[in-house]
Amino acid sequence: MAEINYKKNIVSFFLDQKIFLSPETLKELDTINLNQFYSFLITQKTTNLQNKFPKDLIQIFYDKLNHNYDNGLFKKEIKENSTNNNIKKSTPIIQKKDLNSTNQDNKVIVLKSHEEQPQKRNIKDFVKLFNYRYNFLSKIIQNRPEMRAVISIKRLKEKKVKEDICIIAMVRTKRKSKSGHLIFEVEDLTGTLTIIVNKNRQDIFNLASSILEDEVIGIKGVNTENAVFANTILLPDLPIQKIKKTEDNIYAIFLSDLHIGSNCFLKEKFEKFLTWISGESGTDKQKETASKVKYIFIAGDLIDGVGIYPRQEDDLIISDLKEQYILCAEYLKKIPSHIKIIASTGNHEPAHIAEPQPTPYIEFAKPLYEIPNLTMVGNPALINIHQINGFEGFDVLLYHGASFDYFIANVDHIRLNGGYDRSDLVMKHLLQRRHLAPTFTSTPYVPTKEDHLLIKEIPDFFLTGHLHKCAISSYKNVTLICGSCWQSTTAFQEKLGHHPEPARVPIVNLKTREMKILKF
Repeated sequence: MAEINYKKNIVSFFLDQKIFLSPETLKELDTINLNQFYSFLITQKTTNLQNKFPKDLIQIFYDKLNHNYDNGLFKKEIKENSTNNNIKKSTPIIQKKDLNSTNQDNKVIVLKSHEEQPQKRNIKDFVKLFNYRYNFLSKIIQNRPEMRAVISIKRLKEKKVKEDICIIAMVRTKRKSKSGHLIFEVEDLTGTLTIIVNKNRQDIFNLASSILEDEVIGIKGVNTENAVFANTILLPDLPIQKIKKTEDNIYAIFLSDLHIGSNCFLKEKFEKFLTWISGESGTDKQKETASKVKYIFIAGDLIDGVGIYPRQEDDLIISDLKEQYILCAEYLKKIPSHIKIIASTGNHEPAHIAEPQPTPYIEFAKPLYEIPNLTMVGNPALINIHQINGFEGFDVLLYHGASFDYFIANVDHIRLNGGYDRSDLVMKHLLQRRHLAPTFTSTPYVPTKEDHLLIKEIPDFFLTGHLHKCAISSYKNVTLICGSCWQSTTAFQEKLGHHPEPARVPIVNLKTREMKILKF
């Protein structure tokens, strides 16, 4: 059965690229080493190539190499088994959990990671995106006991004045009246409506003040001829989660924002971390902890990139993207091979800045893909780790955090209670909305078939970066972690009023769920 599924995955992979395999080629796919084949193509070592692999495969991959190497089907196999001479059955980038696994090795399963599918997009694609989001979030809200009597905006005409009503809608606009009341224009799939939140209703006014455009909310209130006066506002939010723990006494580490290539990169501090994680420094107790680390997550910005902000060239010690990744790979290779590394895309990576982002482009980041124990994922991504002996494992949501700037600037209770120093408030705000960028203008979007920034599955850990300030918190038993950075304050950050706190390493014991922050 596994062999049949493998062949189906192979065929599906090529069909997605509009390539049809002959039966002869499909048979030979069982006998060739795909890792070696990719290696030949990427390094352009074509000597005797046709004696090693089917001719039609060679032509196919040469024609499609730039588009397909980054496709999800073979990526995990290439990364984890590039030195293995025996082909292993690979699985698609979106995988299902194997709850019956008895494999004792630390496992990494990519549940969700956006892979780019170049295509022409138009206004209809954005309409589909918002409809998808509305339908998903409205179902969550409608499951709340308070929202059992939901009706559409169109049916409000059937209701009498001063009658209680219940609707679910998406916010179009928000403004304050001269009297200080909040006025929302909202819409569902049937029409638009005005919602008024009285400033004297402090029980809901504070919540309403944090609501921005494009959010999907539930409203209970009183109907009038021209508007609805809100008495209750509901967000999609999370249910309280069960705290998962494994019986194994192991650790996971959460990093972010290495910014290798910057002249502000803290080389000595990062090398100190690498020496510790390799068991070569620290007290006996610290070395023992390092020996139990099985997973390291990096939430984007592995390199500083080029042309990310005005006059960045003045802040670079390495101005070539490929050279930045070569150095980055040299550092990450120093992490012991028994530790699984999961790294995501950030806004400084060579990938389009619009979200969801694919993994960094192979022509620049090739050295990373050659590290056997490193898995590169897009932004955002959902990863499952340590699924073992019937234990379902931990789900880790990675999001670099490009939308954070918008919400820090536009949500008063975040801005006035620490702003850039309070990533936990931003993360809580997004979890309550079940979306990583609920306002469309908070980050550039790529419209896709489904909204990849929706928080559909509730994670055990939510890891972000971008703010260069380490923080640990919890919301409804979801552990919130904002990674630190490995870069001192740049002149650009000083202008923005950022206060980086570099060289901090959040570490969690997966047996006890105890969290600590190590300082290097």
